[in-house]
Amino acid sequence: MTTKSQEKVEWMSNSKQMKANPGGSIEPDSVVGRQLLIQQIWKRLDQQCVLLHAERRIGKTSVIRKMVAEPPEGWFGVYQDLEDVHSAAEFASAVHDRVQEFLGRGKRAANAARKIYEDHDFGNLSKKKDRPWKNLLITSIEDLIAAKAEQRLVMFWDEVPYMVANICKADGELTAAEVLDTLRMLRQKHPDDLRMLFTGSIGLHHVLSSLHDAQIATEPVNDMFAIEVTPLSPADARELAKSLIGGESLTTGDADEAADVIAEETDCFPFYIQHVVSSLSVDRLPAEPAQIQELVQRQLVDSGDPWELGHFRNRIRIYYANIADARLVELILDSLCGQDLTTVNDLLNLINAQTGEFDDRGNLVRVLRLMEKDHYVSRDTAGRYRFRFPLIRRWWKLDRGLS
Repeated sequence: MTTKSQEKVEWMSNSKQMKANPGGSIEPDSVVGRQLLIQQIWKRLDQQCVLLHAERRIGKTSVIRKMVAEPPEGWFGVYQDLEDVHSAAEFASAVHDRVQEFLGRGKRAANAARKIYEDHDFGNLSKKKDRPWKNLLITSIEDLIAAKAEQRLVMFWDEVPYMVANICKADGELTAAEVLDTLRMLRQKHPDDLRMLFTGSIGLHHVLSSLHDAQIATEPVNDMFAIEVTPLSPADARELAKSLIGGESLTTGDADEAADVIAEETDCFPFYIQHVVSSLSVDRLPAEPAQIQELVQRQLVDSGDPWELGHFRNRIRIYYANIADARLVELILDSLCGQDLTTVNDLLNLINAQTGEFDDRGNLVRVLRLMEKDHYVSRDTAGRYRFRFPLIRRWWKLDRGLS
């Protein structure tokens, strides 16, 4: 007969253990539960480029970093985070600099992009505004295609929508559209040798909408296949939680039960799972259901917002620049807090009850469609709406002071 302590030693020795690292970079061999998704992405990349979209903090960057680190035979991946790129010239310069890292010393001295870079002083972006960024961007990528002639190149570009939005502000919508059109041209020019994978937390549909509002006719990503990164499966979320419990050497009477509760309380988001286990460790609390549930509840009302949940509120005014649309989003979410599943007509009545004046069903449907793309809401097969994530529903209700 084994004791509880013996059972704990046994499961800790038989399972992969990891230290909690909320918000940090996860090593490729520590990424849990994404193998099938990664296989699906590589299979699609064999045919076409990919637009990888996901809710913030769901682990998409960990997925693509693992893909870059562990490519199938015959593929070569280059990763770049573009969130802090603010102009077309800066983007071209960043791509050039990254490409140089992969070219041999002799090729680096002679490659065509390097000459453009030096002739136009791209190393000092504040010195001159008018630079041939398009030539530098195209030539840099084509230099790398030529250097990796025996492999298929994939440019893994993280947070592309942030970059395009920044370029809109710095250079204008026309230049932002030109950047996207140039990337599309490169994909079409090198259909066998080049693939691109874009990711984004801000929906690219919002950025493209701003280009269309500026009367720019462009469809720069309609050749790319959209794939969503969802939360972990319950089984994988439990595996991650259990590995972290072991890695942090938390006291627990039943590791499986604790992992079940963590997975359920966090909606299977890897980021929140990491935070729960980290907080249990820091606070020296046992991994027991009551402590886990109490900890999550505290996080939902913590004024310091360690889980960055305020993002779901703050981004509304960014995504929905029209004040009336932003207000409608808030009213929809307020209404859904009290309903598990709600039809469009019921939502119309609930919003009208709050405002006494709203009766635009068509506009309600339009905004609901956008909210689906932004992962605020989801629809069932009967067309009824609900919060996409129960955890965000719980937080929204508390944040808005709704009974």
